[in-house]
Amino acid sequence: MKKILLLLLCTATLGLASCKKEVIIDPGLPNETIEMTILPGDWTYINDGETLTTTVPFPELDVPTFTNDAVHVYIYPDNAVDEYRPVPFTYNYEAYSCIVRRGSISVDLESTVPGVRPKIPTTKKGLRVVIVTSKLR
Repeated sequence: MKKILLLLLCTATLGLASCKKEVIIDPGLPNETIEMTILPGDWTYINDGETLTTTVPFPELDVPTFTNDAVHVYIYPDNAVDEYRPVPFTYNYEAYSCIVRRGSISVDLESTVPGVRPKIPTTKKGLRVVIVTSKLR
């Protein structure tokens, strides 16, 4: 009886020890990061001077990308500080927002102080766009 139990125990131990965990690495879909610069001369006033706007051409935002993927927009508002901020955000009494369209991204800048027009930036602004590839269901 002891021999049978020992034999069953050894068989079970070998059976469990031979199980191997299989690790499957999914490379996923490729994401893309694009960096550009908005120059001071790129801004124009709209809405009776209440809004500054600029439109940046983005041929990467074709129909399939626009339809299926997520587009995240970040701005580097201050050259003295190494940080990108996700749009929309408010920085130094200025509110940044954006509109993503097929083929372009429009960035708007408004003053958060009532009755005060936004000032045209005197330095270039970094623009980072991250396209997160996805599969539409």
